[in-house]
Amino acid sequence: MDKIVESTKLQKDIDKLLIAKVLDKLKIVQAKNRVENTDFLDLAQKSIVEEILNKRKEENFIFFGGYKQAERTMLVLIPFEVSDDKIFSNIMSAIRISLPKEMIGKYEHKTYLGAIMKLGVKREKIGDILVRDDGADIIISNEIEKFLINSLGTLTRFQKAKIEKINLEDINYIEKEKQIIKINVPSMRLDAIVGELAKVSRNDANKYIEQERVFVNFKLELRNSRTIEENTIITIRGKGRFTISKILGETRSKRINLEVEKW
Repeated sequence: MDKIVESTKLQKDIDKLLIAKVLDKLKIVQAKNRVENTDFLDLAQKSIVEEILNKRKEENFIFFGGYKQAERTMLVLIPFEVSDDKIFSNIMSAIRISLPKEMIGKYEHKTYLGAIMKLGVKREKIGDILVRDDGADIIISNEIEKFLINSLGTLTRFQKAKIEKINLEDINYIEKEKQIIKINVPSMRLDAIVGELAKVSRNDANKYIEQERVFVNFKLELRNSRTIEENTIITIRGKGRFTISKILGETRSKRINLEVEKW
């Protein structure tokens, strides 16, 4: 329990720091009438920031990550109506890594992310990484563009790859197919559902939660006993994202059938 309390307090402190940074940027926008932006935010951070901005009834802001469907986005605070896409190209870029034939299909998301972070780049400077069999498009903060283009080729795994800057409008996004699955759980507790979704034991499901690998509606959740309802989104790092779309009813043994959308 102490570990959960400590983790929750740490997360709250991190959230407070993020909110403070956003409020500072708002002051700059209002005082100097200029565009300001954050680093890339994950979905949980976006949810926190959006809630604060809506409570303050702020209107002149956009979350953008290089393409319409982006998950990792920057908050862009704008003191005037957006009419120029250069606002976005001034703060973020995209690079394309094209693999040689012998490496096609061998690299995953973690391969690209690990390589970039090995170069000393912070996670918040990296947006979405769109992986294909023959390479990846990576959205990044403008400030690291030249460094990455010059440095990625020095890594063994990318020595034979073609690395180039591309325009944001040329990002190759392929929408992930949604899979409908059905699971059967003893209760609507989070740990019971995580166990079924991740195909692990209840004990291992609790370890996932303790290891801060489980998010509910894009927010870190450490309460294994939390009751899950329809239309709840559960993200399990390393396993995927799931929406509990329908509660189908109970079996004779009082277990619960659920319809789940998986990405």
